[in-house]
Amino acid sequence: MKKLYSAICLIVFLLSVNFLLIKNDDNKMTIDDGNWFFLKTDDLQEGEHHLKHGEIFGKYVEGYNKYILSAIDEVQKTALDGGGYFIGIKAVPTESPIGYDLKLLGKKLISAPRTTSYCSGASYTVFVESLNLMYSCKNKTMPEENYEAMRMQEPDGSRREDNVKFWGKWNADGFGTQFALVQYSKIGKKISPQNARPGDFVNISWKSGLGHSVVFLGWNIDEKNDTNLVYFSSQPVTNGFGDVSVNVNRIKEVLFVRLSEPDGIFVNKFEENIDYKVKGDIIKFN
Repeated sequence: MKKLYSAICLIVFLLSVNFLLIKNDDNKMTIDDGNWFFLKTDDLQEGEHHLKHGEIFGKYVEGYNKYILSAIDEVQKTALDGGGYFIGIKAVPTESPIGYDLKLLGKKLISAPRTTSYCSGASYTVFVESLNLMYSCKNKTMPEENYEAMRMQEPDGSRREDNVKFWGKWNADGFGTQFALVQYSKIGKKISPQNARPGDFVNISWKSGLGHSVVFLGWNIDEKNDTNLVYFSSQPVTNGFGDVSVNVNRIKEVLFVRLSEPDGIFVNKFEENIDYKVKGDIIKFN
């Protein structure tokens, strides 16, 4: 009996050590080997709306990006059909970047005016939900000024304007995730398209002149031998939240950012002097 008890204790100990190793492995910046990352056809079988981002795309990465991919599922499950897409700054009620009441570690960032969303709201919410997954059990406290900077609306419920604080930088025209994560908060790093991995954030500048804020899932070569960029965001074609695969020939420039030091949101003094003239990258496959 004693031997059996000792064996059980040893198994529990080994499982605990293995769990800790896995969790420690997740608590670091995602690394890559410098080669282009292409998805397999089977990775895209779930369609536009599903809750398997952590399972399907998470198997290709380690580090913080795994949390980001799982966070996509947290966002998508609030609106399994996409939830609707809407932009209307002057609408009454005003547009809602995200369609549900979003909180960061229990503190509200927005009381959603609508149940709809748009692209930068979706990508920012994935970022916030990834922080909730990382820190929910770590008793972290955030300086009030940092928390206030991350709000998606003013305390009186009115719209937080572009360029104002964390969300305003993220939501600004151009390469918002770079403004917010690299320059403003200093918790992310710019990476090249060749180094991109599932769970990286990317701003797309279309040849049409418009832009898009998304979470990268991978590159893919389809049955027509066309190369596509696969991503999650909110857009009309998916009725809000959903996965999209788009031909790279439609893209003028991209700018990828990888979450590198999320602990900085608890300690960093945010930087207001932002260079909004950042250049994007042209996609050039070897």
